[in-house]
Amino acid sequence: MAGLSTADWIVLGAYLIGVTLLGIWTSRQVKGMADFVMPRKFGKIMMLMHGFGTSTHSDQAVSVSSKSYTSGLSGIWYQWMWLFATPFFWLIAPMMRRFRALTTADVFAARYSQSVAILFCVFGLAKFVVTIGNMLKGSGEVIEASTGGAISSETLIVVMSVLFVTYGLAGGLRAAIITDFIQGILTILFSFLLLPVVLNAVGGLSGMKASFEVLAPDKDMLSLVTPGDIGVFYIGMIAFNALLSVAVQPHNMGTCGAGRTEIDGAIGFMGGTFLKRICTVAWCLTGLAAFAHYKGGIENPDQVYGLMASEFLPQLLPGLLGLFLAGLLATVMGSCDSFMIAASGLVTENFYRPIFPDRSERHYLWIARASGLIVVVVAIGYAYWLSGVIEGLEILWKLNAVMAPAFWLGIFWRGATTAGAWVATLCTAFVWWLTGLSSTATAIVGLPIVNSLGIVVEKNDALMISVPWQMLAYLTAGFASGILVSLWTRKNDPEQLERFYELMRTPVQEDEVIETPCRLPQGTIPAPRRVFFPETTLEIPIPTWRAMSGFLVGWFLVFAIIGGVWLLIAS
Repeated sequence: MAGLSTADWIVLGAYLIGVTLLGIWTSRQVKGMADFVMPRKFGKIMMLMHGFGTSTHSDQAVSVSSKSYTSGLSGIWYQWMWLFATPFFWLIAPMMRRFRALTTADVFAARYSQSVAILFCVFGLAKFVVTIGNMLKGSGEVIEASTGGAISSETLIVVMSVLFVTYGLAGGLRAAIITDFIQGILTILFSFLLLPVVLNAVGGLSGMKASFEVLAPDKDMLSLVTPGDIGVFYIGMIAFNALLSVAVQPHNMGTCGAGRTEIDGAIGFMGGTFLKRICTVAWCLTGLAAFAHYKGGIENPDQVYGLMASEFLPQLLPGLLGLFLAGLLATVMGSCDSFMIAASGLVTENFYRPIFPDRSERHYLWIARASGLIVVVVAIGYAYWLSGVIEGLEILWKLNAVMAPAFWLGIFWRGATTAGAWVATLCTAFVWWLTGLSSTATAIVGLPIVNSLGIVVEKNDALMISVPWQMLAYLTAGFASGILVSLWTRKNDPEQLERFYELMRTPVQEDEVIETPCRLPQGTIPAPRRVFFPETTLEIPIPTWRAMSGFLVGWFLVFAIIGGVWLLIAS
């Protein structure tokens, strides 16, 4: 087939067959829903690669290289938006493990009520449809460009889905974690394989910089902050939105909780995400080099990555393009399987089991597999509908945060009520919808404060409220409404609240046997309450030395990565 040599097909076929068989092989160890959704069996290295594989997708490489191609170095923030949130992952992962839950919806049920858990399931399933659809769309764009159209995006979406569904539904999260180890290595290759040859083609970093002076003399392509496009406020708001939303992304319960201990999850979650931050640098530089190489002449920036792969890799070594495509598919399959399994857990544990209790574990496993399949089919439909990867990514940023106010109010304040959680969620969603309307932007554009703050921007020939101001609006509305309603509505049962906060402050033991989600194992003595304001209803825990030391190491890595990129560009 045009665009791929025999060697490319051999490499690509070996990966696809091998990883699928490996995933299916793990299914023999799946005996019940706990094995399928949350095995809690893995150590630091496996959790590190799982954290990296689950958080890293080819659509992110597409979006970063695409935005860097059009906006310059500041396009890196389309994934670095998480950078300033990453040190907090060291604190969030142990908390998520201490919930001792199968799904994040279990946490909402334990803190509030079953109705709030079902509300979370609705938004969680929507998140998975959008996320899987984005990944399939982004991968299709790259591979179609890489093969010169020989493999269509539409065909590839179906093929990828069949493969990760096959082993994911057989082996569950166990299969996802084991295959993520191999897929994580391929993802790193995918991220860095193309960069050296592309830079060499444009004369290295110095040649690339010289091209920018000719091709875009009025645009600072090498600025980490682009006024009017990706500025300090933009970066700050998407980072804050990312921090609040990370705990309510349903798959992160597995990313944090599938390890044997709290430290396994913390190393996997923070360490795996920092690996992704480093790969993001390669994606960004590839997009910048593409602008210099193609002289800004590519009409569809989403195809930048694939076009460069098809042009350069076959010249170096037979099979190298196949390896690149295998790495790309690894980024998709390593994430989609985890998302699908988390989605099936939400449907089975938080929708189906409460309605049909006391069925066999085998019965629930089949329900989980069927529901996971349905979610993927809907996601495929969304991928066909989606017009572009950047658009899909911005939708995902906002969808992730819809239930963040309800979650964090419940974590830090005993006074948050079930009614407050409902109102906070619905108000966040409503303000997101309202501020996304062009008519809203048109109605406020004449106000002096709107013009001076740059709240309204032009996008696709229409007036829209800018992304960071939209985020500020819906987060403020969510937290404010949740607090106000909680102050005036019926408080939750004090015994229920005490059981919940005992979970959060009681460390996990390596040999724990968890019989009921969100309950301490029998015989476990709850740890004493250690909070900053013990005479109030606030639950802000005093951090341990281990928590603070890991947190500070995370901040050191943040500034080391930013400083490294700045030195690289300035040299």
